[in-house]
Parts: sequence; structure tokens; C-alpha cells
Amino acid sequence: MTKQSIDFTAPSLKRAESAVICSPFTLKLLAELAERGVPLRAIAAPEGIKLQYLNRPLGLIPTENALLWLVQVGVLRREVDGQGITDSFRLTPLGFQVLEKWRSQQQFPSPTWRDRFQNFLAQIQPSRFI
Repeated sequence: MTKQSIDFTAPSLKRAESAVICSPFTLKLLAELAERGVPLRAIAAPEGIKLQYLNRPLGLIPTENALLWLVQVGVLRREVDGQGITDSFRLTPLGFQVLEKWRSQQQFPSPTWRDRFQNFLAQIQPSRFI
């Protein structure tokens, strides 16, 4: 049986890659999110620093905001259990494609100024890019 993949548009894939490399999260976190749901409190500092999920210390609210941006871009989804949405996150099919691009590396590439600018614009004008 062959593995099916979803064909995402080039702009969607570029936007997702840019959002990920501009985020405060590490490749290690994305790899964990591919395997299992990770709760917000495990991602935020100080636990996220200890587990090497963050590339800089970040409190609970800024961490959740950064995760929710990746949800909005389509890289992550909130996990659901029998009682509703949880505080855990997982990769989406788009997130898996982004992860596969860099899985063999130790870390994400450094974002360019263009990446940072486009990611910033997408966050303040999301309807223009989604």
C-alpha cells in the first residue's frame, strides 16, 4: 500500500515553512508533535527550555499565541478527547510536510528578513494570506 500525500499549493507550503522557522519552537518539538500530542505546559518555559522545545524562554500566554498562529496557518491542530478540545497540540498533514523538509537536520534554518516580514504581515492581515 502506498502512502498518500496531500498536494498543498506552493504559497500555502511557503507560508507554513516561514511560520515555523519564524516561531520560537525547535525541530525537536515538531518531531514530538508528529508522534504524539504535547500539552501547552510542557512546551512553555521553564519545561519547554528543559525539553529543548523552545529556542528562547517564553511564558505560557506567548507560547500559546505562537502555537495558535501555527494552528491558523495549518501546521498544527488542537487535540480532542472525549470531552472536547484539550490543551495539547499535534501536527497536521501540512505540518508533516514541513517537518519532512528539515527532519534530517539538527535545527531549522535561520529565517531571512523576508521570511520574518512576510510572517509578520500574515499575522496582522491573515485574511490576505489564507
